[in-house]
Amino acid sequence: MNAQTKKFLIDGPVGKIEVAVDMPADAPRGMALVAHPHPLFGGTMDNKVAVTLARTLVQLGYVVYRSNFRGVGATQGEHDNGVGERDDLMAVIEHMRADPDPEHGTLPLVLAGFSFGTVVLSHVAARLRDAGVAIERIVFVGTAASRWDVAPVPENTLVIHSELDETVPIGSVFEWARPQELPVVVVPGAEHFLHRKLHILKRIVTEAWR
Repeated sequence: MNAQTKKFLIDGPVGKIEVAVDMPADAPRGMALVAHPHPLFGGTMDNKVAVTLARTLVQLGYVVYRSNFRGVGATQGEHDNGVGERDDLMAVIEHMRADPDPEHGTLPLVLAGFSFGTVVLSHVAARLRDAGVAIERIVFVGTAASRWDVAPVPENTLVIHSELDETVPIGSVFEWARPQELPVVVVPGAEHFLHRKLHILKRIVTEAWR
């Protein structure tokens, strides 16, 4: 993401997982994990929407982790349709919570995902809740509700979607959000990857934290 980004490998269920970490300028207020879009369609942890989420959360004071899904970059394994990827993200979170800095392990946890990343994180969040691990907040962008089983999420989840999303029609997101009574923040005139609208995404997330 920048010159200060640290990249390294951790052990995962089927091999090594490539992880990137960015630190805030001051003492961290929490930790965040950002999940990227579909790996079979070019998605990586360096996707511009994922990076925008990471940069925004760093500026909000979080230690931000990103990781590549199976078969992407230096992450080992093969794509598993979002199932094995849940195990991988759980391994990343375990690493985050076992950070050598004892303060980091007790910091509040934020989960942020884009597109396919929202699907994986929705099930990871359910696992964490079942295990009694608190989640401060979830941020979903381009929630892939039209193609995947996106699990229900907490009521304070920030759901952001593009008005003209050609990959995930906005109506499918409303259908997913409606029974949960989740508000959906719509970015007017934006398509799935938010070309020329990333500054709006940053503003929405930043204002939601005020």
